[in-house]
Amino acid sequence: MFQLYLRCVFLLHLATCKKYEPTWDSLDTRPAPLWYDEAKFGIFMHWGPYSVPGLVSEWFWAYWKSGNKEIGDFMKKNYPPGFQYQEFGPMFKAEFFNATDWAHIVASSGAKYFVLTSKHHDGFENWPGCRNFGWNAKDVGPKRDVVGELSEAFETDGKVKFGLYHSLFEWFHPLYLQDKKNNFTTRHFVTEKMGPELLELVSKYKPEVLWSDGDWEAHDSYWGSQEFLAWLYNDSPVKN
Repeated sequence: MFQLYLRCVFLLHLATCKKYEPTWDSLDTRPAPLWYDEAKFGIFMHWGPYSVPGLVSEWFWAYWKSGNKEIGDFMKKNYPPGFQYQEFGPMFKAEFFNATDWAHIVASSGAKYFVLTSKHHDGFENWPGCRNFGWNAKDVGPKRDVVGELSEAFETDGKVKFGLYHSLFEWFHPLYLQDKKNNFTTRHFVTEKMGPELLELVSKYKPEVLWSDGDWEAHDSYWGSQEFLAWLYNDSPVKN
């Protein structure tokens, strides 16, 4: 027991006192939190406009745009001609959503952490992002800060760690598509959209798990990954 206590103190000291440099060699030395190493079960949940059709997966929009037959037939059968993916936004009402109930249900499952999609590749955000207007859960659909309500509910319940998934890229965002066209020699999407929102997400909601995705089309230097992680480990509200 005493040795375990010393190990906990040592790792906490490492996590809180060491200054991490924006290099992979330095960042990779940061130890994982003990609670995460010991957690055996967590729940990851996708929830957004793609939940309205409830077909295929959260990649519904991309598959539809690429000509997926199953989705094409489904849309012809159930929605009028000319229907656009963005029209699912107002239909994503979440009228039975109760954050407190969610926290209790997740805790009763035995899960030790819960991760919600704050934003998937379609760009829809479950919080009122500082660079997102009209395509988030506060402006359309639920008209609520889903991330904020869940963060508060899980913190109040105190039994499960609350985390957030965040997609770096957005399939069809004009700034991202322009950077992609420029072979990622420009970073307008990162500096003007994604970067400020990711900093806001961490600073405002303080997730204990941050699950990043959507990086594979560009190099880490485009995303500013090392600089972000150095901030996350050194200066962010969740650095410990």
